[in-house]
Amino acid sequence: MPHHDLMLTPAGPALAPRYREPNTPEARTSPPTTRTPAKAAVPKPRTPAKAATSGPRTAATPRTGSYRRLFAVPGARAFTLGNLVARLPMGMLGVSAVIMIAGAYGSYALAGAVTATGMAATAVVAPWTARLVDRHGQARVAVPATALAVLGSLALLLCVHHRAPVWTLFVAYAATATSPNTGGMSRARWAHLLRDDHATLHTANAFEQAVDELCFMLGPVLAAFLCTALFPEAGTLVGAVLLLTGVLVFTAQRSTEPPAAPRSTTAPGSLLRGSGTVRLLGVFLATGAVFGAMEVVTLAHVDGPVAGPILALQAAGSCAAGLVYGRTGRSGRLRTCLVAMTCLMTLPFLGASTGSLLALAAGLLVAGMATAPTMVTGMALVQRLTPPGRLNEGMTVAVTALLAGVAVGSATGGWAAEHAPSTAYAFLIPTAAAALALVQEATRTTQARGAFRE
Repeated sequence: MPHHDLMLTPAGPALAPRYREPNTPEARTSPPTTRTPAKAAVPKPRTPAKAATSGPRTAATPRTGSYRRLFAVPGARAFTLGNLVARLPMGMLGVSAVIMIAGAYGSYALAGAVTATGMAATAVVAPWTARLVDRHGQARVAVPATALAVLGSLALLLCVHHRAPVWTLFVAYAATATSPNTGGMSRARWAHLLRDDHATLHTANAFEQAVDELCFMLGPVLAAFLCTALFPEAGTLVGAVLLLTGVLVFTAQRSTEPPAAPRSTTAPGSLLRGSGTVRLLGVFLATGAVFGAMEVVTLAHVDGPVAGPILALQAAGSCAAGLVYGRTGRSGRLRTCLVAMTCLMTLPFLGASTGSLLALAAGLLVAGMATAPTMVTGMALVQRLTPPGRLNEGMTVAVTALLAGVAVGSATGGWAAEHAPSTAYAFLIPTAAAALALVQEATRTTQARGAFRE
């Protein structure tokens, strides 16, 4: 029968069993008063050891993501609030400019040309702005860059209000290209704060994508309301104020800002030379074409006041799916997400073919559920492929490819909506673009495996 000794363990005093074995030579010859404490002290801190190893494992690597844990990070709520205010105008300013210019000059073609020029200027300037942010810090670069962009918006407002020559509209709107990638800066902060917690970082990336969808869903509605209920320039004015205010609040949170990476500490050369980067940008280009084509084709097919709310269902489905995807705590494979997106993008075509708006709305809602997981997984892959110290630049290049795809998809979808026998057939354009993105990703992963084997 075992006896017990009182011993000290890391968890406090505990009773340790002591077994006597009279049939062994060691038990008969060894004095029990000297050997028993040593035996009891060595084998029996098993319970405290288990408690010490099991605790950190659940705290450092949680099985599922938690948004409560995400916003428990010191300073997270403050910079998230500022960034949310700064990102809302990205869904407002384009729509506001179109409404404002078309109302003053009577030409939607002119309004579209002006906004397209601004998008092209952004594609050229944004990667350089992001590189400066990486090298010199978010606060030092984002504030003056935002101030220049706001001045460009105000200059456009004044030119339209006073019916200035058409060329001034192009110059003024091109000046807004210095606006920093606020979403990329927020993701860079999460990557810095959660660099040792991949599960929570996945949750943060999913949350950021849901915020993007929310801004693109609410921004146009707010812009249209301001321009029609107040005065045509109200959307641009409010958007400019929100952008500057949000960036000031965001950059004021210096405790969460990632450190600057001077040129001497960053990888030289273009990011396009990285392994698999060009193919991945091709995936983003085709994914942007999905978004651009779906928007134009839906507006052309519905052609009425309910077109906006029906189109917003796609963003709503994406926002909800992004939040659910973030709670899984881990990212899936990009190819799997693209397979799902390609399959689900057939639903709007099937819904439109029935002639029922309810069927089309349901198809858009379900199809949108594939976009946020795809974008979250793609952006996480960009973060892994981008060299340290150039994270803002890498994500901005990806967003630039996405915007270029939106432009191509919009043009292709508009052409198909006009020339197809029925606008319902134009919904095949987003499906084809999703399939092209899947082919690009399959080619990228195949080449990556071949390079690894070599």
